[in-house]
Amino acid sequence: MSRICRAEFLVEPFEEGRPGPHVNAAVDAVRTLGFEPVMGPFGTTIEGASDLVIEAIKQMLDAATAAGASRVSMQIESCDDD
Repeated sequence: MSRICRAEFLVEPFEEGRPGPHVNAAVDAVRTLGFEPVMGPFGTTIEGASDLVIEAIKQMLDAATAAGASRVSMQIESCDDD
């Protein structure tokens, strides 16, 4: 059984209210796996089964760097204990 986890990532360069193609590529990449990412002022968050979240992060990194991201910061936390 897969654990539930939450991932938050920030794709840079980032300008609030005007995401560049590298940010849009990252968000679109996680959507392809069925996530509905929540874009906030300090990052984008997804939540789901850990195996799918990890796959989404891999795809997000590939898409963001291919589209020109200079840096990607992220954190992943378990939600099973919430």
